[in-house]
Amino acid sequence: MTRVLVVDDEPQIVRALVINLKARKYEVDAAADGASALELAAARHPDVVVLDLGLPDMDGIEVIKGLRGWTRIPILVLSARHTSDEKVEALDAGADDYVTKPFGMDELLARLRAAVRRAEPGAGAGEDEVIVETETFTVDLAAKKAVRDGRDVRLTPTEWHLLEVLVRNGGKLVSQKQLLQEVWGPSYGTETNYLRVYMAQLRRKLEADPSHPRHFITEPGMGYRFER
Repeated sequence: MTRVLVVDDEPQIVRALVINLKARKYEVDAAADGASALELAAARHPDVVVLDLGLPDMDGIEVIKGLRGWTRIPILVLSARHTSDEKVEALDAGADDYVTKPFGMDELLARLRAAVRRAEPGAGAGEDEVIVETETFTVDLAAKKAVRDGRDVRLTPTEWHLLEVLVRNGGKLVSQKQLLQEVWGPSYGTETNYLRVYMAQLRRKLEADPSHPRHFITEPGMGYRFER
């Protein structure tokens, strides 16, 4: 049974989440502040954390960093903060996804299920999975090539590196800063125009309809996500 740790200081939100999660056969622990959240996580080993950033004793970013010091469990951030900078900061600290308050319960539960699925052994495109197939194209991570309609797609080294980072993080929102630093180097972080240009090229070469991408999804102001 999947165990969820809910971290929020708003009792009505905690109550709604606990009721909805338990109705779907999740086991649920709840914490109203960061210190309790870190203690509960260490004691109960949840499978996923739903974390509000605005906590009374510490910023939720510090909780993410505390968890990431010892665990890779999925962290789904729940916050009333709407600015891209704060969302990106949470993702860069190690969060896996972000839902903005007020949120729809169905959307939150879908994101939570996806986060848990990606964390399961063999989910996503981890180190063990070398061939990733979509309806339109296939990516062979070992051979470092992409195939579409039975033909190799000619990709530049930069296009390939960008594709590889996204595919290895399949389903997960990858921040602009992370992509820039992994593909172009640690001194990069703000050159988002690079990403726009190269993502357009990947879509043109791999998507069936580049103007309505199915596989390379933009999260405006935040980053990109690869979906099969």
